[in-house]
Amino acid sequence: MDLHAKIRTLPTTAGVYLYKNAEGEVIYVGKAKNLRSRVSSYFHEGRVEDAKTGTLVREAVDVDYIIVANNKEALALENHLIKQKKPRFNILLRDDKTYPYIKLTISERFPRVYVTRRLRKDGSVYYGPYFPANLAYRIVDLIHRHFLIPSCKVDLNRYHPRPCLQYYIKRCVGPCVEGYVTPESYQESVRDVKLFLEGRQTDLSRSLRQRMDKAAQDQEYERAAKCRDLISTVEQLQEKQRIASVEGDDADVFGYHYENGMLAVNLFHVRGGRVLDRREFFWDELPELDSRAADDSRVGTVVPNPVEQRPADNGTENVADAFDPGMFFSSLLTQLYIGQPYVPRNIFVPVDFEDRTMLEEGLSDQMAGEGARPTRVHITVPQRGDKRALIDLAGNNAKQSYDQRFRVMKPNTRAIQEALQDSLGLPELPRRIECFDISHIQGAETVASMVVWEDGQMKKSDYRKFIIRSVDGVDDFASMREVVTRRYTRVRDEKKKLPSLVLIDGGLGQLHAAAEALESLEIINQSLAAIAKREEIIYVCGQEDDPVVLDHHSPVLHLVQMVRDEAHRFAVTFHRKRRQIRDRSTELRQIPGVGEHTTRRLLEHFGSIQAVKQADAAALSSVVTRTQAEAIMSHFRK
Repeated sequence: MDLHAKIRTLPTTAGVYLYKNAEGEVIYVGKAKNLRSRVSSYFHEGRVEDAKTGTLVREAVDVDYIIVANNKEALALENHLIKQKKPRFNILLRDDKTYPYIKLTISERFPRVYVTRRLRKDGSVYYGPYFPANLAYRIVDLIHRHFLIPSCKVDLNRYHPRPCLQYYIKRCVGPCVEGYVTPESYQESVRDVKLFLEGRQTDLSRSLRQRMDKAAQDQEYERAAKCRDLISTVEQLQEKQRIASVEGDDADVFGYHYENGMLAVNLFHVRGGRVLDRREFFWDELPELDSRAADDSRVGTVVPNPVEQRPADNGTENVADAFDPGMFFSSLLTQLYIGQPYVPRNIFVPVDFEDRTMLEEGLSDQMAGEGARPTRVHITVPQRGDKRALIDLAGNNAKQSYDQRFRVMKPNTRAIQEALQDSLGLPELPRRIECFDISHIQGAETVASMVVWEDGQMKKSDYRKFIIRSVDGVDDFASMREVVTRRYTRVRDEKKKLPSLVLIDGGLGQLHAAAEALESLEIINQSLAAIAKREEIIYVCGQEDDPVVLDHHSPVLHLVQMVRDEAHRFAVTFHRKRRQIRDRSTELRQIPGVGEHTTRRLLEHFGSIQAVKQADAAALSSVVTRTQAEAIMSHFRK
């Protein structure tokens, strides 16, 4: 059955359709109230002649569809399929930044808290997202210090002979050692953490006060004092939140700038009436299909941001003529918010779009299903007043973002450090990066290098070379384990400060080897990451299931690549030098009476084997014995 015949058999109900090319790849995903009407509209005479839609129609050889119960289900399914299939004719969400969540592993015997950027159905409870990103790390640090619930990677399904460093610095109660804490007491702390993360400070304060009173009656004054300190911390946080809550409501504000086929979008997160963070999105090439047939006429009018409505300096056409901003924001908001645990009450966008009402209803139902507040989510297009001023502000920032990304304005060192901190979720601004690489040829002359980036430049005086001693044959993982152990044993013994980030040139195997080495030294809070070759994916230790994929324009990726390439260059240079010494010494070692020590002295004195060949008996005798000198001259005369 050809494509046109198949379209005539499509149902007239709501659903999602998937166009495929000759290779069977999904090239476009769309939703429709009426599948047959929507899909057949692509082949109307006027649509086929359109350059953008015509490209899709020429490549499409098949169409699949999935029937759903209503438009809301179609919206959710379309979003899921776009993220899964990544069709090239759809607008895909690309972002250098994801916001962190706090993960409480309540399914474990002794639950722990982690900062993560990926939500999984693993039985854990997730809280967030938090912005700015370091807020999640500050909250987890507070949980460590006051509630003593750890984030370690120690296996807590069995007991260990002694606790790790976190126990001794009073950031953990030591569930890894038998007898240090009872499961009941630990679960009580976990319940406190859950109340704290859910924002139920009143319930938490009441529970802590009851325990404090009981401990005081039982004359357990140390335990009562801990409860008292916790009550003080919780009440201070509660006061701060009460002040913020009366200042305004939560909202997300969008602005954009389009020019020369490239697009920059800024998203402002307004919480409690204050702009807490800004998020940037970039598209250096939009899909060829920028508009699609609609079931009805478009709702409202396109109202671009005044900043973008002016013609570009180079005479490009008006934004409204270049691409469909309404269709773009419909796709962007769907991918951003569908399936997320938290959606702000207000979303301000610069343009109206067809699916706005349906998306509002879907997000409102989603929030009610998450057990959050029952208030409705509003997607509005402000025309005047303070709200419009916020959109104009976001648009102005989008213009600046566009200039920095696409006009190749080099960001300063501080900006790159902040971007690296945010992208990798580092607890502090990265001032020093130490990067390791292994070099060998089939296991021969295995060496390692360490290079240092500090405050914006490579610090060559701190470079280090390592000759791998404990590994035979090809074993990059064991080699990495050895060199990291040697390096940070010395740092620990000399009481030097650890770097902001340890970077490994390699994949997950090398990353885990380095993590094992640090753990063996009881260094468990060190930021550790690896950059894989070819894919240029960054794996962060503790978040291996959620690798960081940066845009190829990202200055953060350029920095990591530069440091990685320098480590590789330094390792290869050292390995080449070792191999040359080995190769040069091979011929000398074949001479009777010339051993390894003599060979090394000859090469160090004369510099090369060619110079040894040309040396006379007197020159050789100044380095070796007369018998050895005669043997060397006799060998080379032959």
